[in-house]
Amino acid sequence: MFERIALGWELAKASANVLYQDKKLILFPIISGLLTLVVLVSFWAPLIGLQVAGKIDLLDEQNNAQPPIWFWAFLFAFYFCSYFVIIFCNAALISSALMRFNGESATLGDGFAAAASRLPQIFAWALVSATVGLILRAIENAHEKAGRIISALLGTAWTVLTFFVVPVLVVEKTGPFEAISRSMAILRKTWGEGLVGKFGLGLFKFVLILPAILLLVGGGALLAQGGQLVPLGAVLLGVGILWLLLTSAIGAALDTIFLAALYQYAAFDQVPAGFNRDTLANAFTHKKSA
Repeated sequence: MFERIALGWELAKASANVLYQDKKLILFPIISGLLTLVVLVSFWAPLIGLQVAGKIDLLDEQNNAQPPIWFWAFLFAFYFCSYFVIIFCNAALISSALMRFNGESATLGDGFAAAASRLPQIFAWALVSATVGLILRAIENAHEKAGRIISALLGTAWTVLTFFVVPVLVVEKTGPFEAISRSMAILRKTWGEGLVGKFGLGLFKFVLILPAILLLVGGGALLAQGGQLVPLGAVLLGVGILWLLLTSAIGAALDTIFLAALYQYAAFDQVPAGFNRDTLANAFTHKKSA
């Protein structure tokens, strides 16, 4: 147990060291977050405005308070645009990380250029992801309690099975269904290591985010007391929110760096620069002997 935790922590530290050596990698999740916010506002702000103005009704009382048919087309378009932005930026980060692993010096533009060269694959995967997302939403919407449970289980299984899809699309230029098959094959090989690394990353990210939690709790407590402590509480809240946003971007970058490293080692038996062969090999060996 403790050996696996130690292995996971080492993998997390290696991912963090790659990010520390190439800090611009954090810009990819920041850009992804900003673009996703733009997509969110662009789709939902007009819809909410029309709903408030009484021009549309999102809950059709004549159809058991279910959304109208056109809403599902709207939701699919929203899912597609959101997934496209996220997948494109993740592909750019994975490309940059793989370049770094292989001794190349990649700029921000190099990462986005590499992702742009995979536009057909990214477009196709965004379509598949949006379709699955819409199906899960329909299941959730069909039955309030059972639907949510079934949707959550299916969503978790889908996330696991497609864990390596984006790096496969980036490197191997396959279609979405071939990428799923390839992802499942790599997943079987790296199941133990993937779990160990994700657990280690989870602990690492918790340590990073802990100061933000303390700042937010402390700031909220001071605001609740009122009086002369209100300005200090507001400052603590502001710092806490900024820290939370920064650590969220760092966490997203670490997840993607780890994914790229795990893919390169599993798919091509190449140790990424910044990672230790013994740590990776021991994780595989431990898994096989379990």
